[in-house]
Amino acid sequence: MRARFGFFDMSILSVSLAGIFAFPLGAYAQNGTNPNMVPEIEQQQNTNQQLEQRTLEKNTPAPKVDPKEEAAYKAFYESSASEPDARIKLGEDFLQKYPASRYAESVDAGLTHSYFAKQDWKNFYASADKALALNPDDPGVLVILGWVIPHSMKSDDPNALSNLDKAEKYEKHAIEILGTMPKPDGMTDEQFAQHKAAFLAQAHSGLGLVYFRRQQFDDSVKELQQATQASAPPDPTDLFVLGIDLQNLNRFADAADAFNRCAQISGGLQDRCKQSADAAKKQVR
Repeated sequence: MRARFGFFDMSILSVSLAGIFAFPLGAYAQNGTNPNMVPEIEQQQNTNQQLEQRTLEKNTPAPKVDPKEEAAYKAFYESSASEPDARIKLGEDFLQKYPASRYAESVDAGLTHSYFAKQDWKNFYASADKALALNPDDPGVLVILGWVIPHSMKSDDPNALSNLDKAEKYEKHAIEILGTMPKPDGMTDEQFAQHKAAFLAQAHSGLGLVYFRRQQFDDSVKELQQATQASAPPDPTDLFVLGIDLQNLNRFADAADAFNRCAQISGGLQDRCKQSADAAKKQVR
């Protein structure tokens, strides 16, 4: 009889949270702004298209620049991502003072990452929803939101299946956007390729967890293979789940290989992966 692995307590997973911060995922949205760039440069590259369109339709001049708003924006985006509490205060203060700012979506996107760092899921989801309401094509927000949902969900959540549907939609849309995104000014072809590869790996990781949660093991394997092949080093959580997928498909030799790769990475899953690799090897015929 084939062992079935479905929902399980995510506390056993050593989710590599640092990996998602390796690159600013919101940096290359065609709309919105990059939270890690100096505002004066960014203004020329990333204008809010909806605001611009409304201005053109009304045939009115662009709004005057408020020096205090610009200073508050700059303070937020020059703040350190390693100090999320301070950054959150600056961001929330900005939105309270300037709720209609052209930087609102960018601030919401930045807050999404700061709340992610704190694992404050209530405010994480609230900020992500606000950012996507202003710019539904921000790949950084789409990727991180679609990635968090399957990692943090609980099996007894009555909205689990519908949330997985949302996560799948977010990741697929992000992949679609990344496939046609133009290279930003000031970035080399190599840098752009590396950044896109990192974003895509995170999106495939999210999809892999979505399909794993649904017990669509074939689909999960395809996505997690893409995620782990593109990441250096790969996320041990992805390798662990990939091994479980392969066990469920009776591909025990491949499962042992995935578990062995996971066991080479220091962290909370290392011992568990070693044990799983040994168990998978015993099932090889």
